[in-house]
Amino acid sequence: MSEDSRETFDHDPVAHAEARAGMTVGELAAEYGSAGFGAGALHEAVDIYAEMLGDDVTNFVGLAGAMVPAGMRQVVADLLRDGHVDALVTTGANLTHDTIEAIGGHHHHGEEPAEAERRAHDEQLREEGVDRIYDVYLPQEHFTAFESHLRSEVFPALAEAGSVSIQRLTAELGRANAEVNAAEGVDANPGIAAAAHEADVPVYCPAVQDSVLGLQAWMYGQTSDFSLDALADMDRLTDQAYHAEEAGALVVGGGVPKNFVLQTMLVSPDAYDYGVQLTMDPPQTGGLSGATLDEARSWGKLERAARNVSVYADATVTLPLLVAAARERVGE
Repeated sequence: MSEDSRETFDHDPVAHAEARAGMTVGELAAEYGSAGFGAGALHEAVDIYAEMLGDDVTNFVGLAGAMVPAGMRQVVADLLRDGHVDALVTTGANLTHDTIEAIGGHHHHGEEPAEAERRAHDEQLREEGVDRIYDVYLPQEHFTAFESHLRSEVFPALAEAGSVSIQRLTAELGRANAEVNAAEGVDANPGIAAAAHEADVPVYCPAVQDSVLGLQAWMYGQTSDFSLDALADMDRLTDQAYHAEEAGALVVGGGVPKNFVLQTMLVSPDAYDYGVQLTMDPPQTGGLSGATLDEARSWGKLERAARNVSVYADATVTLPLLVAAARERVGE
C-alpha cells in the first residue's frame, strides 16, 4: 500500500511535552496533550472535567479508597464549598477519618516496611496502639475520641427520629463536626462532611456498615431506637439524576461508591453526559473497580455521545492535578 492511499495512522503525530520552571498546573496539563499513554489520558480528563464544572451540569462524585488518610481531604472539601459537587458518594472509612481530623486528631507520616520486616514492624505498631494505612499511621486513641463524639454530638438527635436515612446521618455528622471544630478551635478545617452540610450537598454512604462509623452506629442502636434505613437514600439520589439537564460523574477509585454513582442512571430516562475515572485497578480482570467508562456505556449508564476517559494511575497524584488544572481553566 502506498503512503498516498493510507487512510489511518497518518495524522496527529505525537509531540514532546515540555516541563519548564514556573509553569502552572494548567500549562503542564496542556503539555500532556502532546504526549501519549497516561499523560494523554490526564490531559483529556482535564478537558472533560473543565466542561463538567459548567453551571448546567449536575456533578456526582464517587470517592473510594483511603483518600482522607492520604491527604486529599482539602481538595474534596474545597470542591464542595465552591459548588462543584451536587452529590457525593463515599465510604464510611473516609467519613470516619474525616471526622477524626475535624475533632482534632491527626494522621501521621510513617513508613511501608520492607517485606521481610513487615510482620515484626506491624506487630510492634499493634503493641504501641498505632494503626497503619500503607505509609500513614493513626494512633488508636483517635477512635476512642471518635466514638465519644458520635455518642455525644451525633447519635442522640438521630435516635429521637428512630429510623433515619444514611444521608441524614452524614448530614448530622457534618453539622456536629463543624460545631465541635469551631468550639474547640481545632487547627484543621472541619472537612468533607462539614463542607457538604454547609453547602447542602447530600453525602451518600451505601456501605456504611463496612467502617468504624457503621460499627458505632450499630452498637448505638443496640441500646436505643436509632437505626438506619439503607434504602431511604434512593429517592433523593435518583430524583437528582432524573431531573439533571446534563450530568457528569467523577469517579475516584472503585468499589461501592463507583457503582452507586453509575447505577443511578439505570432508573433515569437519560445517562451521564460526562465521565472521568481515576483508578489503579486494571480493566482486564473484569472487576468493577477497573472497568472502563466505555464499558459503562454498554449498560446505558453513559450517553452514546458522552465524553469520558479513564486515567489509570494513583489517584493521590492525579486528583489534585485534575482539579487544579480544570479549575485554572474555568477560573475558579
